[in-house]
Amino acid sequence: MGYRESGITPRDGQGGPGYAAPAAGGAPVRGETAAADAREKLSLVVTGHVDHGKSTVIGRLLYDTGSLPQGAVDRVREISRETGQPFEFAFLLDAFEEERSQGITIDTTRLQFRTEKRDYLIIDAPGHKEFLKNMISGASDAEAAFLVVDASRGVEEQSRRHAHMLSLLGVGRVGVLVNKMDLAGWSERAFLGVKEELSAYLWNLGLEAGPFLPLSAILGENFLSPSPFMPWFGGPTLAAALDALEKPPREEGLRLPIQDVYKFDGRRIVAGRVESGRLAAGDELLISPGARRTRCATVESWPADPNRASASAGESAGITLADEFFNRRGEVISLPDDPPEAADSFKASVFWMGREPMAKGRRYRLKLATDSCGCVVTGIYGLIDSDTLAPAAASGGARAGEVCEAAFLLERAVAMDLFARHRATGRFVLVDGYDVAGGGIVTGLGSAKDVCSGFAAGGAHARAAVFDEYSYSLEDQRVEISEPAPRLWGAGDEVPLAGGSFSYPPSFDVVAFRDRAAVKIRDGRVAEVLPLSGYSWEGFPAVNGRGFGLKVGSAAEWAELLDAFTRGASGAGSDPAARWLDFNAYRRIALTGPLAGPGGEGVPAPPAGAGSGTGRDPEGSL
Repeated sequence: MGYRESGITPRDGQGGPGYAAPAAGGAPVRGETAAADAREKLSLVVTGHVDHGKSTVIGRLLYDTGSLPQGAVDRVREISRETGQPFEFAFLLDAFEEERSQGITIDTTRLQFRTEKRDYLIIDAPGHKEFLKNMISGASDAEAAFLVVDASRGVEEQSRRHAHMLSLLGVGRVGVLVNKMDLAGWSERAFLGVKEELSAYLWNLGLEAGPFLPLSAILGENFLSPSPFMPWFGGPTLAAALDALEKPPREEGLRLPIQDVYKFDGRRIVAGRVESGRLAAGDELLISPGARRTRCATVESWPADPNRASASAGESAGITLADEFFNRRGEVISLPDDPPEAADSFKASVFWMGREPMAKGRRYRLKLATDSCGCVVTGIYGLIDSDTLAPAAASGGARAGEVCEAAFLLERAVAMDLFARHRATGRFVLVDGYDVAGGGIVTGLGSAKDVCSGFAAGGAHARAAVFDEYSYSLEDQRVEISEPAPRLWGAGDEVPLAGGSFSYPPSFDVVAFRDRAAVKIRDGRVAEVLPLSGYSWEGFPAVNGRGFGLKVGSAAEWAELLDAFTRGASGAGSDPAARWLDFNAYRRIALTGPLAGPGGEGVPAPPAGAGSGTGRDPEGSL
């Protein structure tokens, strides 16, 4: 009789250094817990393609380490007998009867176990395509990740999708558990095939791969002790590999997103989770957005602890403030010298999984930390298929399973950070109606104009304001620039050739010197967006990023201009703008306001190239 038929596994009751054998009924044998709060903690997510055995891996690990609650194994065995199903370790994790009946994981499950080194919070994330949205919430809290792959089936579509999502959610290192080695005949070749394929894929995503571990979860092989069935593997067991994982370094800088404000004993207690940094009674604080300064009066706890005076990363805390402000959920508390940005727009890397494609102009709900805010997509570019990493057509927007760079305009300013600076305030999810439709990380912050307007395709991005309207106010005596709604134009998009203060030929080039990029517009549509290093002048009219004509009439003049830009000098005379730029070629300044100025005299139009009263540089320089 084989292991599967008997329900007895070769590793039942077998332990290892630092592990307690399961007591009767699956109850754990635990050591002293008085110092539990002082122990190191690590949270990790386990994910993978449906039916590759990730829940079985976790169930087996909990069983072997004596981390199951009293009677859990007996209850699952009883349910298995009643339903006529064989005993499965995955059933130890399934929280819903619907999951047991279908054999799939629907929601994320969070469980704890411990070794002599530290405590673990292990997150079982769903693998089925329809349940990817639940995986976002599971993976977003993880400090490390393991991807489970069936050795007998190899790397499949969802394996690659999950790896890509992990990269977008900021999990920098991904270990791979090559499971079901028993079904692959304990083949080293099968193991190395998975390792070779996934190593390359993870490297292309910018993820650090490893460790790679061969396992059989159903039989408990290579969990707590080396497996005799795989003598060719000289690496660690799963338990040893977990303890060898290094915790990511803690982020510096206080970030406390406000979850709620409570009235208690006449006090207003601001509550939330300290995502990074530390705060203490007496600290000067900044509340964003709004940049309101105050001081932390007290740090509260439940039950009350009069000796508590501080809170650190990972702890939930309530604080009272020295000043009475109206505080709302979503605001972020920081130290004054290291605040988050108060941004009304941003750009991000996004993994899309909505029923309908993510499209320019569509409105969604952004959820970032504890904040929730309406947003509109102002541009989509750099679209790739997460399965193959190949570029995908952006004409229909981002479809389920695709990854892209996107620009967003928010209905109000939100406190956020670049993900590279602060993880918790730099990643988000997008909600379409009542459904989580996408998730991503913030890669750019700034004004809506800087972040969203311009051209993008094929990985190149050119900020440009060629469609801004210029006017001169006779009343205020200054040039005003009216900015259109922020937008990114991609390959194939039709552009406006004429407006109140500009008129361009059907075919022309835009050279965005500051972004070192160029745009080819042919017959009124964006033909190509490319790095400046790959651009050559082909005789078409050309403008800079503000729509000022470039005085280029030959390849030699273009080379001279490019050399002047590269060297940061005009190459001729004392005024580079006069040498190379022509405001009047494709632009004019419209007049607004009364005909007479303050002194009753007519006010002439300003000279070409007059500066903007807004104080922004209209790219009059190269």
